Amino acid sequence: MARERSAGAVREGAKSARTRERILLAAARVLSRKGYAGTRLSDVAAVAEVQAPAVYYYWTSREELLEEVVTVGQRATMEHVVASLAALPAGTPAMERIARAIAAHLEVVLGRSDFSQAAIRNAGQLPADIRERQLVGQRAYADVWRALVEDAVAAGEMAPDVDTRAARMLVLGALNWAPEWWDPERNPLEEVVAITQRIVRDGLRPS
Repeated sequence: MARERSAGAVREGAKSARTRERILLAAARVLSRKGYAGTRLSDVAAVAEVQAPAVYYYWTSREELLEEVVTVGQRATMEHVVASLAALPAGTPAMERIARAIAAHLEVVLGRSDFSQAAIRNAGQLPADIRERQLVGQRAYADVWRALVEDAVAAGEMAPDVDTRAARMLVLGALNWAPEWWDPERNPLEEVVAITQRIVRDGLRPS
């Protein structure tokens, strides 16, 4: 009897975890499309196919749920880019590492993750307290790109008179804006990646 109760508890726990994940996925989808101000828990519940009060079983507030979505999205982007860079062979030229980071960033924000889109699209809409907590992850990701740009300068693969901070911010700004205009039927992901890589290479390399 005790074993049956234990098995039942495991099944119930697994079901609860799946429901929580479904709600979180739904929140990412709604947030990425409607923005922070426009995301209502009733919309999230409808997409997740649960009753709206069920959301409060897992999160104490709308703000807590949406903050988790943004945190997951921020982490997903950084982890994919870092993993893609780590997979490159030792000695890969610095500019090719930047090109791989560009591809990885666009892959995750355009093709893989509502979470990443939600994080990028809503960075400027978050309440001050949530925004402050998110800055930790944003700074860590900025450090990845700072190292890439500085390595390119040190290797002589980037024009020495380029302001590295401006270059980094402009590249990231362009990458983060892509979800706002991208139409997969008009421009396949691979084409957008190739165009972006070419613009960055041609714009930053020594003349």
